[in-house]
Amino acid sequence: MIKLAWLPIALLAAACSIDSAGETKREQQSIDLDGSGSARVNLEMSAGELKVSGGAAKLMEAEFTYNVDRLKPMVEHHSSATETNIRISQSQGPGLSFNAMSRWDLRLNDGVSMDVVAKLGAGQAEMDLGNLNLRNLEVGIGAGQVHVDLRGTPKRGYGVRINGGVGETVVFLPRSIGISATAAGGLGSISVNGLEKRGDRWVNAGHENDAVQITVDIKGGIGEIQVNAQ
Repeated sequence: MIKLAWLPIALLAAACSIDSAGETKREQQSIDLDGSGSARVNLEMSAGELKVSGGAAKLMEAEFTYNVDRLKPMVEHHSSATETNIRISQSQGPGLSFNAMSRWDLRLNDGVSMDVVAKLGAGQAEMDLGNLNLRNLEVGIGAGQVHVDLRGTPKRGYGVRINGGVGETVVFLPRSIGISATAAGGLGSISVNGLEKRGDRWVNAGHENDAVQITVDIKGGIGEIQVNAQ
C-alpha cells in the first residue's frame, strides 16, 4: 500500500526547479445555488491532497490550504439557464519544495444534478460522493492514492471512470442497486469483493434488472486496484 510519506518526493519529482515554502495560508470560498438545477465541476490539481464530499448548503463550499503562492487555487464559475460550470485549478510551472503543501477540502450540494471530473497529477484523493446526485464521475491521477466511496442510495444511474497511474485505487460501491464494473491494471493487482464475475465484467448478482444502474470502468497503471461492494 502506498503511504503518504512519499508525497513530498512525488511532488518534487515533477519539478524542474525549487520554490521556497512559505507561510501556510487557508482560504475559504463558496458558490451560491443559482436555480440552474445542474452543475459540472472540474478539479485540476497538479499536486497535493484532494478531499471531496457532499453536504454543502450552497452549491460548493471549500477550504484551501497551501504554503507556496504558485499553488494558490484559482476558482472560476459561470452559469447558464440550465447548468453551472465550476473550474478549480492550480497554475502550472516549474519548481516545488520538499515542504510544499496543497490541500483542497470541498463540499458539494447533494440535491443538484452533477458531473464531477477530477484530474490529479501527484498526490492523494479522498472522494466520499455516495450522497451526491451524480450524472457522471471521472477521476484521473498520475501518481498516488485514489479512494472513492460511492455507497448510498442514488435515485438514478450514472457512469464512473477512474484512471490510476502509479499507486493505489480503492472504490466502494453500494450493494443495493445494479452494478456493472470492469477493472484492468497494467503492472499491478486487482481484487473485487462482493460482486460476481461474468465474462469480462463484475455484476451485482440479483440486481441486473434494477432501474438504477452504476456502470464502472477502472484502469490502473502500476499498483493495486480494489473494488468493494458493501
